[in-house]
Amino acid sequence: MHKTLATLPVAVIGAGPIGLSAAVHLLNRGYTPIIFEAGTQAGAHLARWGHVRMFSPWSYNIDPAAVELLNQGNWTEPSLAKFPTGKELLEHYVLPLANHPKIASHLHLNNRVLHVSRCNHDVLRTKGRDDTPFVLRIAGPDGEHDVTAQAVIDASGTYQTPNWLGAHGIPALGENAASNAIRYGVPDVLGVDRAHYTDKSILVVGGGHSAFNALQDLVRLSEQSAGMQVHWAVRSEPVTNVVRSPANDELQERRALEVHIQALLEQDRIHVHTGIEVDTISQDGNRLIVHSNGKSLPPVDRIIAATGFRPDLSVLSELRTTIDPATQSPTRLAPLIDPNMHSCGSVPEHGAAELSHPESNLYIVGIKSYGRAPTFLLRTGYKQVLSVISALDSEEEPTPVQPCAAPTCPG
Repeated sequence: MHKTLATLPVAVIGAGPIGLSAAVHLLNRGYTPIIFEAGTQAGAHLARWGHVRMFSPWSYNIDPAAVELLNQGNWTEPSLAKFPTGKELLEHYVLPLANHPKIASHLHLNNRVLHVSRCNHDVLRTKGRDDTPFVLRIAGPDGEHDVTAQAVIDASGTYQTPNWLGAHGIPALGENAASNAIRYGVPDVLGVDRAHYTDKSILVVGGGHSAFNALQDLVRLSEQSAGMQVHWAVRSEPVTNVVRSPANDELQERRALEVHIQALLEQDRIHVHTGIEVDTISQDGNRLIVHSNGKSLPPVDRIIAATGFRPDLSVLSELRTTIDPATQSPTRLAPLIDPNMHSCGSVPEHGAAELSHPESNLYIVGIKSYGRAPTFLLRTGYKQVLSVISALDSEEEPTPVQPCAAPTCPG
């Protein structure tokens, strides 16, 4: 690395669990991190789904290097076998880590990264590129300003960019016009969002575990609200068994949720609509009607879009990245995580080699590195940042992991 570059900080975008882990490892390696968080607190995305219980236990969700740092203070380590909610992960791990003096002095809240480029180099210019600092355009409380860095680690996540309801991958006709009655992700149906769903007819769209979480909460609320109806729209046809995980699944909370939803289906507590490819959302007064290939679903008051998330790559548009056109993950990582092949989410260990780009010292890590693939674990992200920061010290390119020839699911 050029000597002038080596005096600059390493920019970390996002102060969630993975971004903070990157900062810990950077400090351990003698680098100076500078962490930019767009939210008002570290772990801002976690706060939005704090009511949801995670499938993975505490042992999967904390970085040993961060634990070592936290143990230097009065932090109490949680029971590693228990399964935290998002709120518990935030309050008992992320915020204590962000507030640790060694981290807090490098953390800049309310600072959104708008663009990342190279000083005096747009994406087309090659000469001297690798010896030129990165420049990050930051929008902060006092306006916009630029910061230079020797490397960039993008751990900004995907929660701010949910997928559309439209089956084409773009908004359904009428989706934007109906946005006031649509919630993306998993709302806190039994908590702060309760008033939006009580005594109403609700449609959940999506076939994954986020949809399951929303459905179970809606059914529970309907037990206290006689006027409620819970509808579920999925692409698959038919829905007969949603228990996908093996009995010995290491993520037992995942299996427990599947078993619970299966029981609710057998009890006819959920109105299921199969083979739904949303193309249009129309409005009849204050009610919404979803249309799919000429078929119309019953009118509902609100829609929950549990349709997954996608990465926002626009911030890196002036950098030389290699992004897989399908998964929107780094190209060499894509075959290891492609959900069309890896239905069980068993992904080989990977690191800097799979996460690297033609732009030297640029890495996308954490759930954003998975693009649209839904099978990310925090444990994976912690291993990613350890590899990435080790690579910053090395002149040799790491050897990529070979994709599985025939990925299979246990059980």
